[in-house]
Amino acid sequence: MYTMKKYTNPHCETIDEFYEDMNKIKYIKRLFGKYEKSGDLRTRLILNHLIVLNNVFGSEACCRILFYRIEEKFHSYLKSFLSYLQYLPHSIPEVSLEKIPTEHRIKIELENLE
Repeated sequence: MYTMKKYTNPHCETIDEFYEDMNKIKYIKRLFGKYEKSGDLRTRLILNHLIVLNNVFGSEACCRILFYRIEEKFHSYLKSFLSYLQYLPHSIPEVSLEKIPTEHRIKIELENLE
């Protein structure tokens, strides 16, 4: 219900478009899982999904939704990407952001993007 209230896409004409945007969270989780297993990081694809989600939910709501829907073991990955994009709010009520470390390898990968 929270996601529907915060969803602001003026070009959305059907509920299917909403679910298509929500599926981006599932794709991010899969990409994080792939990175954890094989070390293969699809940096630009993850960034694209995060940018789209930020555009349709807004920064604060996007972060709350992502930290809620993505497993805790991937929170350091997520925090690294959100920090790089400067989307991370000062606080999220459900998450203690200061206790979540950033992932060093992801941070280096992001800093090396052109």
